[in-house]
Amino acid sequence: MTSVFNFTFVPWFRSVAPYIHKFRHQTFVVGIAGEAIAAGKLQHLAQDLAMIQSMGVRIVLVHGFRPQVNEQLKAKGHAARYSHGIRITDEVALDCAQEAAGQLRYEIEAAFSQGLPNTPMAGATVRVISGNFLTARPVGIVDGVDFQHSGVVRKIDTAGIMRSLDMGALVLMSPFGFSPTGEAFNLTMEEVATSVAIALQADKLIFVTEIAGIPTDVTQPVSDDNPIDTELPLATAEKLLAQLPAANRPSDTAFYLQHCVKACKHGVERSHIIPFAVDGSILLEVYVHDGIGTMVVDEKLESLREATVDDVGGILQLIEPFEKDGTLVKRSRTEIERDVGNYTVIEHDGVIFACAALYPYPEARTGEMAALTVSPQVQGEGDGERVLKRIEQRARVTGLESIFVLTTRTTHWFLKRGFVLVDPEWLPEARKRKYNWDRKSQVLVKKLAKV
Repeated sequence: MTSVFNFTFVPWFRSVAPYIHKFRHQTFVVGIAGEAIAAGKLQHLAQDLAMIQSMGVRIVLVHGFRPQVNEQLKAKGHAARYSHGIRITDEVALDCAQEAAGQLRYEIEAAFSQGLPNTPMAGATVRVISGNFLTARPVGIVDGVDFQHSGVVRKIDTAGIMRSLDMGALVLMSPFGFSPTGEAFNLTMEEVATSVAIALQADKLIFVTEIAGIPTDVTQPVSDDNPIDTELPLATAEKLLAQLPAANRPSDTAFYLQHCVKACKHGVERSHIIPFAVDGSILLEVYVHDGIGTMVVDEKLESLREATVDDVGGILQLIEPFEKDGTLVKRSRTEIERDVGNYTVIEHDGVIFACAALYPYPEARTGEMAALTVSPQVQGEGDGERVLKRIEQRARVTGLESIFVLTTRTTHWFLKRGFVLVDPEWLPEARKRKYNWDRKSQVLVKKLAKV
């Protein structure tokens, strides 16, 4: 049992390491819907956020309280009223909001203060700081509707939040704001989180919500045939918003998406919508390649490009397991640094997930594609084919008429993509002299179509 655990844990932990390095010292703004707390998810969410903070991430947490306020209103026999997707906050609703905010702040601070042995919080010290970090102004009267004590963000105390983060604290914010005259206003968690993320120019805005994300077909519910779209470029998300009806409820597709788009348009590189129903959803979204929810980005994160010297470490880390099991011939760091200009890589969010090198033999009008490698995390998603096409393109540009590969284990993959088996005697003389007859690699060649 121990050996099986080691076999799965060690590769997984190594695969997470690049993200730990990348996100250290970055700032995440996390908006947790009140529904998540009402569903009893606070304990695990606090544990996960404490772990993320322990890995060097600076966190601002904004909590919602829609169901808690509605529960208080119901207990007082007062109906909850909304218009334009915003609560109409009369005097009774304002009292209920203040009570709910105070209670939730207490519960959240308590969750981050636990440190029982044999729990994820054991040994954790999370200092939570909250305060009057934002000022607000009234929504006012819109289309004849007086929103009374409902407000919108007027200004964020960026310097105050940054000082708290610099102290190593987790900053906790409620959807409440005060005017310069001391008047209290009820705001929405989504607007506060978005405004804070923009003001801080945060690296991520994460909404932990009651919806799973944005489905591929927005006219149909999420299913096996209609999965979550894990990554939406900003331009695509904007077009999608233009096609969707106005969002008045959290369950509406556009409700969280509109805030993600706004954040990305104002400098937040990545905005996420993830489900609180899945245990560990924040960890899965942040530290796993494709995540679990929908991420809106201001540019396509996955990049197919030629390698630079900065990619040497990532290439070595990618190919090392395949060298150890004999799939690839071992290459030294010196060799890869020398030949790095020959490599093509697929990089996603700062991590190399696929690579291959092209070594031309101009005298024979051919070139060798070597070290074609795809991370086990993304195999089957077409990255190998994308790298192959780029290598073919590079070969054509340099005037080559064919490319060849030497392989001991992946013959079938290449045959399906237009390669044919040839005798090793076919190899260019310079390459034939380096051929390892003991390894008995098969040689496959593909003629390149003329453009």
